[in-house]
Amino acid sequence: MTRLTTSVAIYFLLVSTIAQAGVVAGGTRVVYQEGKREASISVTNADTHTPYLVQSWVENFADNDKRPVPFIVTPPLFRLDPEKRNMLRISFTGMELPHDRESVYWLNIKSILPSQKGDVNKLQVNIKSKFKIFYRPNNLSVDPSDAWQKLQFHAEGNRLTAKNPTPYFISLFSLTVGGKEVKEPGMVAPFSSHSWPVSGAGTVKWRAINDFGGITDATQQ
Repeated sequence: MTRLTTSVAIYFLLVSTIAQAGVVAGGTRVVYQEGKREASISVTNADTHTPYLVQSWVENFADNDKRPVPFIVTPPLFRLDPEKRNMLRISFTGMELPHDRESVYWLNIKSILPSQKGDVNKLQVNIKSKFKIFYRPNNLSVDPSDAWQKLQFHAEGNRLTAKNPTPYFISLFSLTVGGKEVKEPGMVAPFSSHSWPVSGAGTVKWRAINDFGGITDATQQ
């Protein structure tokens, strides 16, 4: 490896490390309860020297969904100085959404490392993170803290299917069949099913992610 190549590799590594160490969100998801004035999530600049620009917006969960989104974020763009924190406030615009189940959207938070004077030949690094926003209607029939335990699994051939009979999105942290891990188990939508290819059979064990981003105990079927 040449000295130039080594220098470039080190530069990219340092810039990437700085960007990753910069803006940190105070959660992994947002639950917007129907009727609330707003929901919020904090963003903190963990860097001790570098300010960042922070841009945020909401988009539909499905890439091909071009409908207007029912949330706005304030402030949409601001400077976050080193070791400072700010709050992103998420407001509902009043769009008609299902009343019998949750709806889900993406909150995007982009941290932009500003260029310095004379840095025209240097890379500007933008880091975008995505967080789920769940719109939760009032008076749903199941306690949200119990919903993950109500998944119903069945196997057919080389596929495992989970049926979600609840009005909540259930985000799976882990899923195993006969001790074999299912990679990236994902999320099961309300009143819907999701299936995965599996090899073998046996006891199904799973853990989920709760409203606070924590991991539940394991249960099995």
